[in-house]
Amino acid sequence: MNVIKVGIADDHKIFRKGVILSLRQYTNISFVFEAENGEELMKELESNQPDIILMDLRMPNKDGVETTKEVSKKYPNIKILILTMFEDERFVAHLMENGANGYLLKNADPAEIKKAIMEVMARGYYLNNFVNRVLLKKSAAKSKSLPSLNNEIEISEREREVVRLLCMEFTASEIALKMDISPRTVESIKDRLMERFGLKNTAGLVFFAVKNNLID
Repeated sequence: MNVIKVGIADDHKIFRKGVILSLRQYTNISFVFEAENGEELMKELESNQPDIILMDLRMPNKDGVETTKEVSKKYPNIKILILTMFEDERFVAHLMENGANGYLLKNADPAEIKKAIMEVMARGYYLNNFVNRVLLKKSAAKSKSLPSLNNEIEISEREREVVRLLCMEFTASEIALKMDISPRTVESIKDRLMERFGLKNTAGLVFFAVKNNLID
């Protein structure tokens, strides 16, 4: 079993220690460092790069919003799971489209945090009930707006099918089997769509697809 290396950035030491202690029961998760703020996190990443970072939003010196964008730009292979007390839909939309792979509230229990870590590593994103509510609201608001020929987003049928299966939480390998194409082709389609729409990762692509009604 591959051990998932995790870093945590939060300015409350007691909370950091609590999260680490609560996840100690899961032997496939190992915390490799702690950081009190974004500046400390970026310095740590120069020599120690984990698979995933648990990121708070409100931190001194450099907050989690700014740090998420910087990490996703400098270290695109590192996954970012927001873990915050801010139940604000604006943060969800902004962060999921700018590098975050999931968004959890701090009242989440250890089992959900573990589940989020595993799904982010397997699929590239984690959507819980809170994020899904945000997606549904944005999708509904989008559908009520007046149509405009200039704002239509066009994607091919194959691209649409890849996105549809991503939204159903299939991995690239599973999508490849279902569509009878190679995993590399699936990844190529994902990369092309992310580049076209200016998105950072699979989570951003899923969020964008639902928000803009790209799937049925």
